[in-house]
Order: sequence, then C-alpha cells, then structure tokens
Amino acid sequence: MGFGEQLRRRREELGLTRAELADRLGITRSAVGNYETGVSAPKEEILLRLFDALQVEPNYLYRDSFRSDPFACSDEERRLLEKLRRLPLTGRQTVHSLVNALGIWQSEMEELRSAPSIREIPLYRSPAAAGFAAPVFGEDYELLPVTGDVPAGAELAVRIQGDSMSPWIDDGSIVYVNHDPLSSGDIGIFCVDGDMLCKQYHRDALGMVYLFSLNRKRADMDVVFHQGSGRSLTCFGRVMMRALPLPE
Repeated sequence: MGFGEQLRRRREELGLTRAELADRLGITRSAVGNYETGVSAPKEEILLRLFDALQVEPNYLYRDSFRSDPFACSDEERRLLEKLRRLPLTGRQTVHSLVNALGIWQSEMEELRSAPSIREIPLYRSPAAAGFAAPVFGEDYELLPVTGDVPAGAELAVRIQGDSMSPWIDDGSIVYVNHDPLSSGDIGIFCVDGDMLCKQYHRDALGMVYLFSLNRKRADMDVVFHQGSGRSLTCFGRVMMRALPLPE
C-alpha cells in the first residue's frame, strides 16, 4: 500500500470527503484526488498541513512505500547501494561481514553504556604493617569494586597486618584511604625510613611529629620525629575513619 492509498484510507477512517480534506488543506478537490491516485505528490508545505489534517505522523503515510521501494532512502544511501551492487561477489561478501561486525560492536557498546558503571580502586596485596615493616606501594595490587561497603571518596585500600592498631583496626582488616590532609588524631598510612606503617598522627606546636599505636600495649611501636632527626617520613593518605583521642 503506497502513499496515495494510505492517504485515502486515513481520510475515509476520519469520515472526510475529498472536498472536505481539500478545504482543510487550502487546495482543490482534484488535487486531493491526484495525491490519492499517485498522479502527483503534495509539496512540502501541503504535506505539513496534510499530517495535521489527518492527525498522523509522517511515517504513517510512507511506511508501506518504504517496504515496497528498495530505493526509498536518501541520495547518499542510494549512491552507496548502487556502488555495492557493482561490486563483485567477494566484495559484497566483505561489506556484508563488515556491516555485521559493526552492528555487533555497536550493540556491545550500547550495552556497556547502558550498564551501570562500577568504580574500582586499587587494593594493595602486601599489608601496611600496623607495628612493623612491610612494603606496600610499588607492588602488585588488585582492583576492588566500589560497592556500598566502600566509603565514598576512597582512592585506595590497604590490608593491615599486626595488632598495634587494635581494637579499632584489626589484624588482616582492610582500611580505605583518601588523600585528604591529616589533622591531629587522624589515622594515616606512612612510609617511615622505607617501612610502611599505619599510625595515628599528631604534630605539636613545636613541630614534633608523633605516630602513635592505638593499642597502647604496643606503645613501643610509636614513632617520634623531631627537627634535624634526619629520618624520612612520607604520608600516603588518610584512613577514612573518625579521628580518635590522642594517647595521654
């Protein structure tokens, strides 16, 4: 069923005569007849009024025409189709395979775009020692999906070893770290003279830096820095937990 037949069918569905439709379009009754019989086609400005008068979308009048006419496409598409038909069999097969591959790729990309994105952060496999040396950074790590259990803003995770931070941080537990600046009482991941430590941070008015063990039974693992000590100290981040009172 072509454009003209679709037009006639829709006009009759609405109970309109050719004369009534012509009045709505501002054209003659014979012009409507020519459209329905395929003698002529409406101009663009008439088409717009025709869609409104028939209360239809443009595709309604053209949809079956597209099915019956293999060249019902744009000029660019028509040129591509003509070039395809001039190719030898092997060339057409190659184009067919390429189009299929592109279709599969596009479907996969759409699935990826529609899938909810899950952020991942590195979880370092070697533990930061909570009380003794254990190298962490620069070694292998695995990617940890950021789910509801991971605090928002976490940039990395570290597995803790030792008991000097218990009972707040147990041996073998994972702590989440960001790069916020540390304040007194915060817990951080530090590199002290090449050794990785998880400690509570404090800096006094004189510039002395203290790294405390939360487990005061392991106070022997505290680290104190004073100006001119010559020791190296690097902070790798703040453990994402509330600040705790400093030891007395």
